[in-house]
Amino acid sequence: MKEDLQVYDNVLQLIGNTPLIKLNKITQEFKGEFFAKVEAFNPGHSAKDRIALYIIEEAERKGILKPGNTIIETTSGNTGFSIAMVSVIKGYECILAVSSKASNDKIDMLRTMGAKVYVCPAHVSADDPRSYYQVAKRLHSETKGSVYINQYFNDLNIDAHFNSTGPEIWNQTEGKITHLIACSGTGGTISGTARYLKQQNPDMKVIGIDAYGSVLKKYHETKEFDASEIYPYRIEGLGKNLIPSATDFEIIDRFVKVSDEDSAHTARELAKTEGLFVGYTSGAATQGLKQLAEEGEFDENSNVVVIFPDHGSRYMGKVFSDDWMEEQGFFDTKNEIEAQPIEFIK
Repeated sequence: MKEDLQVYDNVLQLIGNTPLIKLNKITQEFKGEFFAKVEAFNPGHSAKDRIALYIIEEAERKGILKPGNTIIETTSGNTGFSIAMVSVIKGYECILAVSSKASNDKIDMLRTMGAKVYVCPAHVSADDPRSYYQVAKRLHSETKGSVYINQYFNDLNIDAHFNSTGPEIWNQTEGKITHLIACSGTGGTISGTARYLKQQNPDMKVIGIDAYGSVLKKYHETKEFDASEIYPYRIEGLGKNLIPSATDFEIIDRFVKVSDEDSAHTARELAKTEGLFVGYTSGAATQGLKQLAEEGEFDENSNVVVIFPDHGSRYMGKVFSDDWMEEQGFFDTKNEIEAQPIEFIK
């Protein structure tokens, strides 16, 4: 092929440089300007493409990961898909321990990408041998020539976003960002992005979004792990029942908790108002933005960036399913956003 053709060697070259898109209708009553960093534009449709490629290539560079090795990881779905995608291109086997809270859509995607998937019960303690953390560790010990990514306790998770997401947002806002809002699960996205941005402007505010049923907000405020905070919740990839070392709590100014129901409705509202078909955690992040605006967090000079982690196609059986929403009791409130009816022509 001619050298001047504008082509990519593979999908991995498309990771990063995702767009910043202005939010208009959903934020029209709030003071300030609001922008979404839409990570669904990555080839694997989520922010986790960044850490999958970065961590794997660092492992290759250090000689930890060699041809013929198997990559093992714990995931709620998105990281697993990204790792499976990178593994396909680079020729590694991929084994994933997945939380049962992951949507069937996500699990089917992982299998389609060639990963071997172990689905583990979501609502068990982190040290339970059935938890996806412990299952991944066991599989690593049993699989010769395997490398365990361990995103929850891997500082490279933070570095990936320090080196990419942070600089991108700084350049896209011309350094005018005043607030960063991001969901916190492993904590790598918010920590790495915030670490870079705060090096440029220490006065910028960083706000993490947590779920009811998670321990992160209270731990941030008290430095104490409170197991009584833990109970089942529905949002995937947000909050935790343990304290990940990949979360830099010192760089985060505060946490805001959002509910499953509000986050689901807000994800649907984003599609109806902004034309952005994004995932459950994007709804959670925007719900947190709404709550902050109602508190008076922002003023006319605020330039707020909220990270949208993934694409809505991974939640067709959940928040974008009327049946699922009905089963959860989420259509019992005035917040219901009705979809257009289907008409069958005979």
